[in-house]
Amino acid sequence: MTNKVYFTPGPSELYPSVPEHMQAAMANKIGSISHRSQQFKDIYAHAVSGLRQLLQLPDNYEVLFLSSANEIWERAIQNTVEHESFHLVNGSFSKRFYEISSELGRKATKYEVAFGEGFNVDKIEIPASAELVALVQNETSSGACMPVADINKIRAKAGEEALIFVDVVSSMPNPALDYSKIDSAYFSVQKCFGLPAGLGVWLLNDRCIAKAEALVAKGISVGSYHSVPSLLSKAKANQTPETPNVLNIYLLSQVLDEMNKKSVDAIRQETEAKAKLIYDYIGSSENFDIAVKKPEHRSPTTIIANTKLPASEVNKRLAPFDMAVGSGYGSYKESQIRIANFPAHAVTQVQALVYKLQELIG
Repeated sequence: MTNKVYFTPGPSELYPSVPEHMQAAMANKIGSISHRSQQFKDIYAHAVSGLRQLLQLPDNYEVLFLSSANEIWERAIQNTVEHESFHLVNGSFSKRFYEISSELGRKATKYEVAFGEGFNVDKIEIPASAELVALVQNETSSGACMPVADINKIRAKAGEEALIFVDVVSSMPNPALDYSKIDSAYFSVQKCFGLPAGLGVWLLNDRCIAKAEALVAKGISVGSYHSVPSLLSKAKANQTPETPNVLNIYLLSQVLDEMNKKSVDAIRQETEAKAKLIYDYIGSSENFDIAVKKPEHRSPTTIIANTKLPASEVNKRLAPFDMAVGSGYGSYKESQIRIANFPAHAVTQVQALVYKLQELIG
């Protein structure tokens, strides 16, 4: 048994009540039930209802469950792009979405800034031919955040028929999205929802669904089991096309109950308060400095620091105190640390981390 607290950016610290919910799931043999049973349909409906409440999701949006956010990239391109997509790129994950579009045979164009920088939306020109515009609200690799106010400006810059997709993989439910300004958002549960990996959540509106149906009507393949029409036909009956991650959907439904009881506003306020503790420390440290230079582009949920000590040495010093932070991503593995600030991380845990980093690192 370990008491280690994981401030890693995903998988991360489990939501505090997950062990209790896991025990209940085992006692009730949730892992053995049929995905066509009424019991599963009730679990599915419970999870969707909880998401709608927490995220304040409009009625014209549907909720689909897939294996990961990475899979959603592929399904998004297959189901909503006939010819061309356009991507804002400022890190490894936004770049990967761009690459996947090319790998699937579409024309992918991009507006790219340096790793860890935010976007000046006023300078962005979106091709009129772009069918999908991919935004990254929170770039998990670099800690760069796109303010919701900037996301809202994109609608006026994009073509009338363009679909706007938003990556909130490591930030939802913190950003208060205006769903009338976008068409889709997606995330994974192993980050801000404090669950084991293996479940992606795709929020998409009627415009996305209509585009998939239009491609099918043209005789264009949009995939098979995990096409939007296939997923949606089962989702309407609180089911999935194939046996899903039943356990994780159940755990999500239970954690959502607790998040809704706490309220999304309280979660957001707590997230901002914890982020301030971490950024204030990094900004005053002798050995760390804040990687994202402009305050308005700093993520409150995935906080990146440049480090004079190798990231592995930082974790080596934290290990005896049952704490772990994330190393930098890719080529930044040893020159940066990434500190997750998710709802599962209590204020007291963040305070303890900051205190210990001050003591051990300075």
